Amino acid sequence: MLTTVAVAGYRSLRDVAVPLGALTVVTGHNGSGKSNLYRALRLLASTARGAIVEAVAREGGLPSVLWAGPESPTGEAVVQGTVRKNPHALLLGFASDELGYLIDLGQPQVVQPTLFARDPEIKREQIFAGPFAKPSTLLLDRMRGVARVRDTSWRVLSQPLMAYETILTDLAEGDTGPELLALRRTLSGWRFYDHFRTDHAAPLRSPQVGTRTPVLDHEGTTLAATWATISESGRGAPLSREVDRAFPGSRVEVIGSDNQLRLTMHQPGMLRPLEATELSDGTLRYLLLCAALLPAEPGPLIVLNEPESSLHPDLIGPLGELIAAASEATQVLVVTHSVALAAALDRAGALSHRLESTPAGTRIADQGMLDRPMWQWGSR
Repeated sequence: MLTTVAVAGYRSLRDVAVPLGALTVVTGHNGSGKSNLYRALRLLASTARGAIVEAVAREGGLPSVLWAGPESPTGEAVVQGTVRKNPHALLLGFASDELGYLIDLGQPQVVQPTLFARDPEIKREQIFAGPFAKPSTLLLDRMRGVARVRDTSWRVLSQPLMAYETILTDLAEGDTGPELLALRRTLSGWRFYDHFRTDHAAPLRSPQVGTRTPVLDHEGTTLAATWATISESGRGAPLSREVDRAFPGSRVEVIGSDNQLRLTMHQPGMLRPLEATELSDGTLRYLLLCAALLPAEPGPLIVLNEPESSLHPDLIGPLGELIAAASEATQVLVVTHSVALAAALDRAGALSHRLESTPAGTRIADQGMLDRPMWQWGSR
């Protein structure tokens, strides 16, 4: 289980370390940094497939995502015209019960004209054991193009790394230890859901060619195949229970014909099941959340961004119970505007954080020095 997520230099997140529990809820006013935290987590997850440089580029390049305020704000006052003494960097990391990882992305060192001057360079990466990185807990340490691994002592790997290559996917050495594989699997298993397309032309409303799909895709297109996979995997009972909790007396059925799957919903008083094309946006969105939170193969982390969107207020209570039930098998982080949902999750035992915007960047309300998780970024 993740215990800490740390972000520095990303948009409004000048330097935050967020403690995590089995179920964590993050709230705050508009502009407080909730979406930035969600997006920073997605950037961190992209390292598992070697795509973090591309992901930063899609956000406009490193200059667009970096913290734009003063390097060392004084109190709550707005400080202008300060001169930076340290490298301008984007830092992302996490710690878990087993392994931790951090990555340092900085400005490229351009020695000749290039079309990729806005791409970040990976300056440093570390894999460590324990709650934060320190010399005694490091297992693998990468400084610019050189990586070293700790066996009985430090051993420098012969393979040089390009500035856009990450240790998680690009090290070819076969003897770098099982930590890399474990970390890559962990990050690859993180699931993010912040937008489901439910308009009348949405693909999920039409029959789809379906194969076994243990995990719902990000946009929800594979809903019918995912639902059928969950049901056939022996995990259909919790799914049915949550549908009945939200829509008493209703049940979902996936029908297969002509190599295609379609999702239908039986409701009390209706003479026939309703097709996906007939379901409301809110009903369909709730079914998508059920499939996302109760997959056939639970992963290490599910992150939900404003799951209450488009839902009727009567569904907020059942949604809270659905999320709480999911957190028994999968760690869940919820970013929400909904006071009612946050209260429901708080009653379920969630670890709650309220973000607030200050001239010194986003901070966690009421987090004192002794409340902040221990974290070290190290130096280049």
